[in-house]
Amino acid sequence: MLDPALASQLAAYLGRVTLPVELIAALDDGAPSAQLRDLLSEIADMSPMISLNLTGDATTALDRRPSFRIRRAGTDVEVAFAGIPLGHEFSSLVLALLQVGGHPSTVDERLLDRIRGLEGEHRFETFLSLSCQNCPDVVQALNLMSIVNPRITHVAVDGAIFPEEAERRTVLAVPAVFRNGEPFAQGRMTLEEIVDKLDETAADREAETLSAAEPFDVLVIGGGPAGATAAIYAARKGIRTGLVVERFGGQVLDTMSIENFISVPRTEGPQFGAALENHVREYDVQVIRGRRALGVRAADVEGGLARVTLDNGATLSARTLVLATGARWRQMGVPGEEEYHNKGVTYCPHCDGPLFKGKRVAVIGGGNSGIEAAIDLAGVVEHVTVLEFDSFLRADEILQQALRNLPNVDVRLNALTTRVDGDGDRVTGLQWTNRETGTEERIPLEGVFVQIGLLPSTDWLAGAVELSPRGEIVIDSRGATSAPGIFAAGDCTTVPFKQIVIAVGAGATAALSAFDHLVRTRSAVEAVAAAEAIAADAAASTA
Repeated sequence: MLDPALASQLAAYLGRVTLPVELIAALDDGAPSAQLRDLLSEIADMSPMISLNLTGDATTALDRRPSFRIRRAGTDVEVAFAGIPLGHEFSSLVLALLQVGGHPSTVDERLLDRIRGLEGEHRFETFLSLSCQNCPDVVQALNLMSIVNPRITHVAVDGAIFPEEAERRTVLAVPAVFRNGEPFAQGRMTLEEIVDKLDETAADREAETLSAAEPFDVLVIGGGPAGATAAIYAARKGIRTGLVVERFGGQVLDTMSIENFISVPRTEGPQFGAALENHVREYDVQVIRGRRALGVRAADVEGGLARVTLDNGATLSARTLVLATGARWRQMGVPGEEEYHNKGVTYCPHCDGPLFKGKRVAVIGGGNSGIEAAIDLAGVVEHVTVLEFDSFLRADEILQQALRNLPNVDVRLNALTTRVDGDGDRVTGLQWTNRETGTEERIPLEGVFVQIGLLPSTDWLAGAVELSPRGEIVIDSRGATSAPGIFAAGDCTTVPFKQIVIAVGAGATAALSAFDHLVRTRSAVEAVAAAEAIAADAAASTA
């Protein structure tokens, strides 16, 4: 079932399994069950440490078929998958096999201790789609938690194979996590965020520890290409370096294909983000994961330190800062958008498209991202309506040609979206006005995919550094901002082209500029101190 290259890679990984593992399958007579049987048989044949039980039940998977459990033989340590974990979830399958099979996790031991200490029973279910780049992070986090803590169980459910259950539970965006049968979370979450949500006192303890830490020489905010590069370049100078990161990779994680990063012919966003994290961890960088900066105060007379406040209440101090907070999806700003976010309004066609199979949807935006989304969705949904505010599509002509060849796509130009309608639980339609004629129209549909560009994530910086009218951080050729000792890089700045390779270079520039600032300010301080000492000696000798 696996192609030879993937099978060879998996076999090599399974050589790291040190404890016997059972694959316990629950199957029926359908085609998906036959596919799963072939996959599990192939895996079991790759390692003498793995056995296959095709007569087992699916108790952990709530009797979904096809499903299977990965169980450590003779124990209750297990994870479960309902569906066939290929696509983006293949990495989750591999990790589950390794970790259940005794291969140690790379997660910080302090976080593992917090997971072990969680009390109560926690039955987690995660609905996912195999094309979702965000889902593996959540699936792998909850799988690890179920392996570490016997009071936690987890089953990952492919919504495309179990559409009736996804419909019944109003799953309109993935990942969608349920705990003990009730909605728990939706969208990407880090392991730290999940643990914090279950352990409400953890944030306070962490904030106290972080606030008491020694000042950083360079503190980087943001873990995308610019932030990761800045952290590496700073650490290579042998100075105390910190990195505050909500998620490694940032917006790159939502990119399906990267084909213009020089020396790497092709990769995908999640793989690129993981590579960034692995590279950072090769250096002495204190990584503060799962945290968001809420405010900054530039260096002042109080010790010459900048102060950064985090969302858990901690305050970090640093001699220099590098701001690399990237960008986020631009919203329409119309009634109903917030109310029906993840209830039909979504910003990731790759992630959520499979949940709208056979339904009518709209794509807002006629640029490259919007037209690419429409083309992708047309192969899954019943019908796509593209709404473009301008009088023409702005996408590349080759994309427009591909769009015109699709029979189930309509394009509305001069279209101003005015409202998203719904029944309280999910989207039912969209209102728009023709800017040329003034006429209004309602389109009945069940999904709205918003693809109208990005906004810099700089709201929290108002008043701290100069921002452009578009909210971008104003920088010079060295990455310096309007505030002494604060530098910036990447998509959150006024750099004209928002590209990964440009962000990487800008991150290096900002870190080197921060180091240069440290050298110069320290030299100045040392010179003043030396002059004061000479003057004091002279005064003492005269006396």
